Amino acid sequence: MIFWILSSALALAVSGAIGMALLRGRAGSTAPAAYDIGVYRDQLREVERDQARGVLTPAEAGRVRTEVSRRILAADAQLQQGGVTGGQPRAAGRVVIALATLVLVGGSLALYWQLGAPGYTDFPREARLAASDAARADRLTQSAAEARALPAPAQAAPSPEFTALMERLRTAMQENPDDPRGLTLLARNEALLGNTQAAIAAQGRLIEVKEASAEADDYAFLADLMVTAADGYVSIEAEAALRAALERNPSHGAARYYLGLYLAQVDRPDTAFRLWQELLTDSAPDSPWVPLVRQGLPDLASMAGVKYQLPPLPDTPGPSAADVEAASDMTAADRMEMIQGMVSQLSERLASEGGTAAEWARLIGAYGVLGETERAAAIWKEANQVFADRPEALEVVRAGAIRAGVTE
Repeated sequence: MIFWILSSALALAVSGAIGMALLRGRAGSTAPAAYDIGVYRDQLREVERDQARGVLTPAEAGRVRTEVSRRILAADAQLQQGGVTGGQPRAAGRVVIALATLVLVGGSLALYWQLGAPGYTDFPREARLAASDAARADRLTQSAAEARALPAPAQAAPSPEFTALMERLRTAMQENPDDPRGLTLLARNEALLGNTQAAIAAQGRLIEVKEASAEADDYAFLADLMVTAADGYVSIEAEAALRAALERNPSHGAARYYLGLYLAQVDRPDTAFRLWQELLTDSAPDSPWVPLVRQGLPDLASMAGVKYQLPPLPDTPGPSAADVEAASDMTAADRMEMIQGMVSQLSERLASEGGTAAEWARLIGAYGVLGETERAAAIWKEANQVFADRPEALEVVRAGAIRAGVTE
């Protein structure tokens, strides 16, 4: 309320000063016409002195006197008509004052209502940093975050064959709990089934078994599982996993995304905005975090006080609208055959002509979805050789390999 009172008082004071100037019609104590008459009389005296010195001839002096005298008569007529105000119309002045007051007061309040934050209390930088530190200190543990999370939506029952394979895998891991390959398969397949708790346990055990050889992908996947189990909340343990992933690979896309999410949750939209903006620039258009980053960047920019406009989406190859419409009328077998044909075409083109890192990532991820993990692993191995001298491009391909589960 004090802010509104002070703002209104300042706007009214400015309007009053403008109004007084309009009502007076002049700034000094002498009317403009009277001042002009004084100047013209001085000019007449100068003409007399110039004629006496011989600077002007009598004829020239007479013409000057006539012109100056004409100006004196015009100024005197203006003075008699306007009086001490100089002829300023008071009614028009009052109208202008009213309009100026409306524009200054009403316009200022309307502009603040649109661009400002009505009702928002003072929040200086020191207080914001202190609030962020408090939010960091009060982060929930993973178990507490999972306890307050909403229940995960029910998933379709797996096929009997897949269920039997999972039972065999679980039995094998009970007999050999330190097998890295088995732990990798167990963690990813439990995640596919929606058994996030079991997936977290398997992935955590995998990192323990690997010890110092654990890679950034291992920690990033663990953090992904934790955030998923906590319904999007980045817990203390998830943050630690993200930090470990970024220590091993500072350009890891998924870890950078989740770290930005964490920074937004601890009231640091400025840092989160910079992190996600750089991530969007570095990422391939089909990276799984790009849609989420694009969705969150405008809000982060607004909270950070940054004027920002999302870059346009690049054109990426994919099925046309006609392809999608045709696929909707197909049987499941025909649709799968069409998808396999498109994947095969992409594979042949990359083998013969080469392609971008995003296309390699798309191909590896597609083979993973189709269940052809051996082929996905072979292409990932080939990509490591093709992009060996381009680590940023290889990181883009790695995103597809992570989706296919063939980064080991």
